[in-house]
Amino acid sequence: MSHIATGHGGPLPVTVLLVEDDEVIRRSVAMALERYGYRVSTAGDGLTGLELFRAGEHDLLLLDVMLPGLDGIGLCRRIRETSMDPILMMSARGDDLDVISGLEAGADDYVVKPVDTAVLVARIRSLLRRATYPPATSSPVTYSPAGASADPAAPAAAGSAGPQPGPRHHHRARLRFGDLAIDTGGLEVFLAGEPIALAPTELRLLLEFAAHPGIVLDRETLLRDVWDYDWDGDTRVVDLCVQRLRKKIGAGRIETVRGFGYKLRR
Repeated sequence: MSHIATGHGGPLPVTVLLVEDDEVIRRSVAMALERYGYRVSTAGDGLTGLELFRAGEHDLLLLDVMLPGLDGIGLCRRIRETSMDPILMMSARGDDLDVISGLEAGADDYVVKPVDTAVLVARIRSLLRRATYPPATSSPVTYSPAGASADPAAPAAAGSAGPQPGPRHHHRARLRFGDLAIDTGGLEVFLAGEPIALAPTELRLLLEFAAHPGIVLDRETLLRDVWDYDWDGDTRVVDLCVQRLRKKIGAGRIETVRGFGYKLRR
């Protein structure tokens, strides 16, 4: 069973909004996810999906790219206007344009249809972990890397509970990279004193860079530590997420080291 623990009684089922126009695929995916304990709401077109999204709370959104009325890319953009909930796109072809457009619109990851149920569930669990926890680090840490100033803040925030695994605890610190400030306990980011809204994957990526300032991180390492992949993944998700992050925190803060990866400038 897939649940999110709460501080007010028993755990709540994880809710997924599935938007897919093919009725057979929609029903089969919904039934498969329900067998794993997910609570699934479904829609057959983009506009109905947008209405369901606005009408209720969902832990994750599973969107097909090709939808009537409002396509999956447009739906993803509309959702990102007000929400940072995890979004997983489904593409029938794995077409490069579909993948890139979905990731640029704000999706966190994608799968190619037909997708094996075990692979789909693994991707969903990975996204939910990313939305629940900051990146894992060795021992309790204050994220005080050389080159960044760390201001002690309030006592360590209690680790959030989530679908899996057990809660983690992180000491709270505020890192500063010029006018960029990262509150590692409150999981908040500020640029020139103004808060920045980051999707869960964008936040995890920034925290990973902030934990290793000036150190080049290759795409495979980022896929493992940020995307939580235990298998080979598409490194384009890293490149597109870096692009989105640059737009929000400043293009010059994350440097591309050609042939190797990326690093956060000290």
